[in-house]
Amino acid sequence: MNLSTSMMGLRLAHPFVAGASPLGRELDNVKRLEDAGAAAVVLPSMFEEQVTMAAEGRIRHHDVFEARGAVTLQHFPSSEEYAFTPDEYAEHVARVRKTVAIPVIGSLNGTTSEAWLTFSRLIEQAGANGLELNVYEVVADPKMSGAAIEHQIVQLAGEMKRLLTIPVAIKLSPFFASLGNVVGRLDEAGASAVVLFNRFYQPDIDVESLKTVIDARLSTSDELLLRLRWLAILHGRVKLSLIASGGVATPTDGIKAILAGANAVQVASTLLRHGTSYLGVLRDGLAEWMERHAFSSLDEVRGRMSLRDVADPSAFERAHYLRTLNSWKVDKL
Repeated sequence: MNLSTSMMGLRLAHPFVAGASPLGRELDNVKRLEDAGAAAVVLPSMFEEQVTMAAEGRIRHHDVFEARGAVTLQHFPSSEEYAFTPDEYAEHVARVRKTVAIPVIGSLNGTTSEAWLTFSRLIEQAGANGLELNVYEVVADPKMSGAAIEHQIVQLAGEMKRLLTIPVAIKLSPFFASLGNVVGRLDEAGASAVVLFNRFYQPDIDVESLKTVIDARLSTSDELLLRLRWLAILHGRVKLSLIASGGVATPTDGIKAILAGANAVQVASTLLRHGTSYLGVLRDGLAEWMERHAFSSLDEVRGRMSLRDVADPSAFERAHYLRTLNSWKVDKL
């Protein structure tokens, strides 16, 4: 049985990839991920704020030593709270590449290309097989248009394509008026993959202390449905790789993502919850399912439940929306 797949032009033994998580901070843990069966590993992100702070002493264009800047930046982590400095991150990439045989993907998290263009070269030179750009920003400025945000992301992909020789994946949020258009433009700009989707960690409110509560919650299977919808819509309509991320908590979740059209499946929360050995559970669960359904290769599975052959996916989605609403029956009160 052939479980192999291709992601970002990289050949993988199977589709399950260890996504960016605290497990990638220690060399021993990365080795455990490989030993447990990870097809590739995405290292934790280096943040744009770290890069600009180290290079010019500024975060989001604010000087950390100025009074006005200090007010804006008071909620940001201090330099000591990050796992790596920029130089240490590049060294970590190099050490990991020398230690494991699976593909190693570096990760940059931020909102602009100003700091990434130089630092991405350092990650490439350190030996990374690819780079994931995690475009994470909640746009709270009402004067900033959606078109402007989309332009920045597509421009970033094009700049990285021209600058680097390693493949680049763009990790997106689902919050676009026309996600398909954005992904199509990223494809044209030269991105090797899109990762669907980034998880926005939303703070809660403590009504007694009147303080913001920060709670990093692990994902569950409930989050998968949004990923399945867009994997199914995009499969067959773009050339770049489609990578599922978020909501894959069980082998069945992984199978669903591949049926919808995923080239690869990133997992992080489920490994933090169950341990690195769960990678074997995911892989074996896929293999057992394929054998039960007489599939001999992953290519026979991928996209079988996509909307590639649906002439009008928008109408298809609208029809299912209406059927779903009308399926709910309320008993007499």
